[in-house]
Amino acid sequence: MHKGYNYTTLAGDTFDSIALDFYNEETHASTIIQMNLQYRNVLIFQGGEKLLIPIIEKETPTSLPPWKRS
Repeated sequence: MHKGYNYTTLAGDTFDSIALDFYNEETHASTIIQMNLQYRNVLIFQGGEKLLIPIIEKETPTSLPPWKRS
């Protein structure tokens, strides 16, 4: 079983907009797509589709100097 949030799409949602809402980064859209392959060809959701939004653990970059780490 995968860890994640259940999300019901709204009309007009896109994978990019959902990633921005959940992770504050559109670049994680591909992560959401991988968890919901049945919708991989959808560009704009009609609304009502059920998605699993994976929990992404934030990695602490160790190669950055301390003043650049957040």
